[in-house]
Amino acid sequence: MDLTFWEDFWIVFVVIMIAWFIHDKYVQRKHQLLVNYPIIGRLRYLFEEAREPFRQYFGDEKFYESKDKLDWVYKAARDLPNYASFSPSQPLPKPKFMIRHSNIVLNDNEVDEKFEVVFGENRKKPFKAKSIIARSAMSDGSISPEGTRAFVQGAYLGGFPINSGEGGVTSNFFTTYESYDSSFMTVVDSSSLNKTFKKVAKFFFNGALAADVYRKLVFKNDPEAETYILDLKKKQFFRPNWDAPLENFPKDVPSDMPDIVFQISSGLYGARDKAGNFDPDRYQKVMRFCRMTEIKIAQGAKQTGGKLAGHKVTPAIAYYRNVEAYKDVFSPNRFPYGNSIEELFDFIGELQKLSEKPVGMKIVISDLENIEPYAKEIKRRIDLQNDAYPDFITIDGGSGGSATAPLEMMERVGLEIRDSIYLVDKVLSDYGIRDKIKLVASGKILTPDDIVIIMSLGADFVQIARGFMMSAGCIRARYCSGTTGRECPVGLATQNKSKRRKYFVFKHANYVANYHKNLLKNVKGLLAIMGLKSISQLNKHRLIFVDKNSRVFDNMDEVFKRKLKIGKDMEDEYHELR
Repeated sequence: MDLTFWEDFWIVFVVIMIAWFIHDKYVQRKHQLLVNYPIIGRLRYLFEEAREPFRQYFGDEKFYESKDKLDWVYKAARDLPNYASFSPSQPLPKPKFMIRHSNIVLNDNEVDEKFEVVFGENRKKPFKAKSIIARSAMSDGSISPEGTRAFVQGAYLGGFPINSGEGGVTSNFFTTYESYDSSFMTVVDSSSLNKTFKKVAKFFFNGALAADVYRKLVFKNDPEAETYILDLKKKQFFRPNWDAPLENFPKDVPSDMPDIVFQISSGLYGARDKAGNFDPDRYQKVMRFCRMTEIKIAQGAKQTGGKLAGHKVTPAIAYYRNVEAYKDVFSPNRFPYGNSIEELFDFIGELQKLSEKPVGMKIVISDLENIEPYAKEIKRRIDLQNDAYPDFITIDGGSGGSATAPLEMMERVGLEIRDSIYLVDKVLSDYGIRDKIKLVASGKILTPDDIVIIMSLGADFVQIARGFMMSAGCIRARYCSGTTGRECPVGLATQNKSKRRKYFVFKHANYVANYHKNLLKNVKGLLAIMGLKSISQLNKHRLIFVDKNSRVFDNMDEVFKRKLKIGKDMEDEYHELR
C-alpha cells in the first residue's frame, strides 16, 4: 500500500471530522450536550446504549439478593458444578431468612424422590403435578414463537407444568405433540420435491434454516404460516382446528404434551369468540389439552390489564387472540366476569363444570382486604356445600416482573412474596379453610433456598418466571417490551424475525429442563441437611430470621407481627365493612 493511499485516507478522515464537528455544534438542535462537546459527547450515548445489555457482567447485583444467585441459575441451566470458592462474591443482605439445620442430617438418598402436588382433589379430573415447580405465565407474543417452543419442550423433557400466560394455548404449545389426527387438526402436507429441498438445505446449513425454507415453500406468503407446527418426522404441518366439533378432540390430555396450566386474563384470549365474549365451546376444546385453569385477576407488575405493543401483534398472534394485527392489544383492567367476588366465584364454578378440572385465580396482596373477603366467601360456600370456589390461589409478589409493566407500579403495588404468602396462609387458616385451597407462590424465586423458604412460609407450589427466562438464554437486557426501539438481543422476547429465528430452540429446551432438574436436586439436598424426608414436612418452624441489626428470631409469627402491622388502620373504611 503506497503513501498516496494513506495521504488520501487522512484527508478524507479530517474532512469528515470537521463536518461532523460543525454539524454537532452549529447545525443540530436535538442534543444539548453535543453543542458544548461535539463528537466526543457522543460517547455518552454509546455507553448508555451498552449499559443494559452488559449490565449483568459488571458490578454488584442491585435488584436480586446477590449476583451469586443469578450465576447459580446460569450454571444450573448448563448442568455445571454449582459451588463457590472461599466465600460468596456478594453475601446476602440483611434482613434475611435462614434455614434451620438438623443435628442428625439425612443422606440425599433418604429424602423422598417425589415432589408431587394434587390440585382439585374433589374435581372429576384432579391434577397431580409431578413437580412442585412450574414455569410461570409468559404469553406467546411477549415471548417469541421459538422461545415458547423451547419452554414447552423443556417442560416436557423435565416433567414439570408450564403456564400458558394470557396469550392462550397457541400452536407452539403443541410442538411435542405427535399423536394428532386430522379430525381436530388442520394438517398441511407438501410435495416430495419440497421435502427434498428441505433435506438439501439441512445438509448444507442447519435444521432451523431448512425448516424456514420449507415453510416458505409450502405456505408461500400466507400471513398465518407461523401458526402451523412442523412435524419433523412426517415433514408435514399442523395446527388445532378450533372449528372442529368438540367430540372430535381427545377426551384426555395426550401423553406426548407437557402439563399446561391455561391462563385466562381479562382479554379472555384463547377462550373467546370474535366479539370478545367468553366462548364455552372454545374453552372446552382448549381444556382437552390442559390440566387446570388459572384466572389472572392481577399480577405484581401489572395491576392493569396486559399490554402487548402493536409491533408484536403479528398475524400469527392476531390469529391466536382473535384481534387485529399490528395494533396495540391492551386488555381491560378488570376481569369481565369479576365485578364482584360472588360473580367471580360463580364464573369459576362454570369453568369447573365445563372442564371438570381444577380452576384457580392469580391475585396480589397489599393488605387484609385483598384476601379476607375471598376467605369469607369461600368459607360461606363451603358451609352451604357449594363447591364453586377456587381450587388454588396464586399469589404474585409486588416486586416488579419478568415482563413489560408500568414502571410506576413496579415496587409500589403489592407486598413482597414472602410477606404475602405468610399473610394468606394465616388468613385461610384462621377461617378454617386452608386445607381446601392450594397456595401457589410467584415472585423473584430463583434458587433452591428460595423455594424451601417460601414453602416453609405456607406455599404448596411455586411458579418461576425470571429463573426460567435466564435458563432459556435471557441476559436481562430489559428490552422485552420493544417500545424503546431496541429488541431482545437473544431472540427470546421479541417478534423480530431476524433475531428470533437465530434462537437455538433445542439447546435452550435442554437448559430449561436442566434448571428445573437442578432446582429439585438441590431442594432435596437442603431437605437432607434439615433432617426432613419429605417436602410436606416444611413449615414456618423450620426457619429463623436475622434482622438488619443481626438480631436472630426463631418464632416466625412474632417476626411477621413486627413486619406486618396490617389491620391497624382503624379509620380505613374497610374496617367498617368487616
